[in-house]
Parts: sequence; structure tokens; C-alpha cells
Amino acid sequence: MLRLKALIRWAMVMSFVAAAAFVALSSVFATPAVLEGAALAHVVPTSFYFEGQSAPTQTRNTAAVQWGAGKDARLVIVGMVDTSGYSSDVRAKYQGFFIADSPVSVGGKELGTGAYGFGFTEDGHLNIFDIGGRQILSAPATKDTKIQRPRPILIRVDSGEVRFYSGRDYAVINTR
Repeated sequence: MLRLKALIRWAMVMSFVAAAAFVALSSVFATPAVLEGAALAHVVPTSFYFEGQSAPTQTRNTAAVQWGAGKDARLVIVGMVDTSGYSSDVRAKYQGFFIADSPVSVGGKELGTGAYGFGFTEDGHLNIFDIGGRQILSAPATKDTKIQRPRPILIRVDSGEVRFYSGRDYAVINTR
């Protein structure tokens, strides 16, 4: 009888552990969804701080992707900012902001939770900078010659792959 109770208790504990693991992993492996309209406007900041200055966000050139839902949702938010007040050397490398509310990989390289600046280069790279302007990641970008209407900023989900575009260049974003 004691052995049966112990077996039942063990089965209940293992069921609980399996359910908890399923819930935790479901947000990691959830299908990504591109935010639009009011949902996008709700998460995009109106301005962004970079290298000692705050610049207004170009709201028409913003995008966000969400994995999961509710309190377990994970977001990446990107957008261009008005860099007219920045020096020419900052404008040459910095196009906008990249916000990740959980660790992600960008172009196969690990990026922690945080708010960053980004810029795509002419030689086919996506560079990510901390808000002080120091480069912390450089990932190769892929040129998409099939995209019909390139836009300054775009996030597209293609066969489950999240692509962050600037014009025809893109880097793949994944949750970790």
C-alpha cells in the first residue's frame, strides 16, 4: 500500500514537472507574429536615446515581432529614428533602435535582453551597438532580390523564420 502511494505521488510530481516544462517551452517555440496597427503602436517608443542624444522615432518605419502571448510573450521591436541632430559619424553607422525583451540571436549571434542601436552596412552586415555607441555585434546580412517592395524597416515571417529587413538586406532573428 505504501509503495502504491509513493508511486502515485511520483506520477503526480512528474506530471506537474512535464506540464511546467511544456508551458515554459511553449513561449520559446511559439509561432512568431508580426504586430500591426494598435498593437504595434502600443509597444513602439516615441523617442530613443543613443550616444548622448534622444531622437524621435519614425513611427511609419517601425516593426515588431512577438513570440507567445500574455505575460509569457517575448518581443523584438525595431525602428528608425530621425538622426538629423546627430553628428555625421553617428548618422553613418546608426539607423535606428533594436529592443529585445529577452535574449535572442541575430544572424546566428547571441544578443542579450536590452535596448540597442543598429545599422546595416553597404558591405552586407547588420551592426548592433550599445546605447553608448560601442559595437557589440556584427552579423552577416542576406540580400533578398525577390522582395518586390523593399521598405526602410520590415519584419517578415517566412516559413517560420523571422527576417529583419532594411531595404533588401535582412538578418534572421530567433528566440533563445
